[in-house]
Amino acid sequence: MRAVFSLALRQTEGLIGSVLALLGLTLTVPDHSTMCRRSRTLELPPLRRSGTEPLHLLVDSTGLKLGGAGEWLVEKHGTSRRRSWRKLHIGIDAGTGEIVAIELTGKDVDDAARTGDVLDKITDPVASFTADGAYDQDRVYQAIAERHPDAAVIVPPRSSAALSASAGTAPARRDQHIQEIAGHGRMGWRKSSGYNVRAKVEAAIGRYKRVIGDALRSRTDETEATEVAIAARVLNQMLGFGRPNHVRIV
Repeated sequence: MRAVFSLALRQTEGLIGSVLALLGLTLTVPDHSTMCRRSRTLELPPLRRSGTEPLHLLVDSTGLKLGGAGEWLVEKHGTSRRRSWRKLHIGIDAGTGEIVAIELTGKDVDDAARTGDVLDKITDPVASFTADGAYDQDRVYQAIAERHPDAAVIVPPRSSAALSASAGTAPARRDQHIQEIAGHGRMGWRKSSGYNVRAKVEAAIGRYKRVIGDALRSRTDETEATEVAIAARVLNQMLGFGRPNHVRIV
């Protein structure tokens, strides 16, 4: 309720109490201090997806602002407040749009460096891994090969990318991408590889910021991690109530 309605803990306490009163229940509502303490140690079960078909994983990241003193600091001291933020790494199921992995890190953490950690949060076998050019690194291919050796890696190579030494005899997946781009152009590669489906993870990030918000309300690393984990489950629950059915019209 706090995540969906963007409430402070005191407001959440009051809202829950009002709902229980309307339902005629005599349950005790935890006070805001108790909810804050519990969020530091709350253990949530792994994210589960509703689909049973092979998982086509789409990965991206975005920034979430950290709450602070706000406008009061500017009004009182006449100085601009310092902006600070955290990076949210998110992985979704291309078939259902559900969030299957989520992680919060510092703003300076490289996207590719967290690939292994994101994959470790997923229990289902991965059929394909799709991400933007920031993931065009050897450690990304290695992390995927170690955990899901049969997964297709769909990551656009850099414009300056060169073929490996074994491209002539045993081309790696990245070599195949480079060769296809050279022959058909990047737009042709996007269409043939299925890279354009990555737009769905961008839509998921937009949905997160519209529904949950673009800022974190918690103040510690532990409570911030709990906050985004709960938000992911809330968004998945909303998708379970109803989702758009996309039909291509020729």
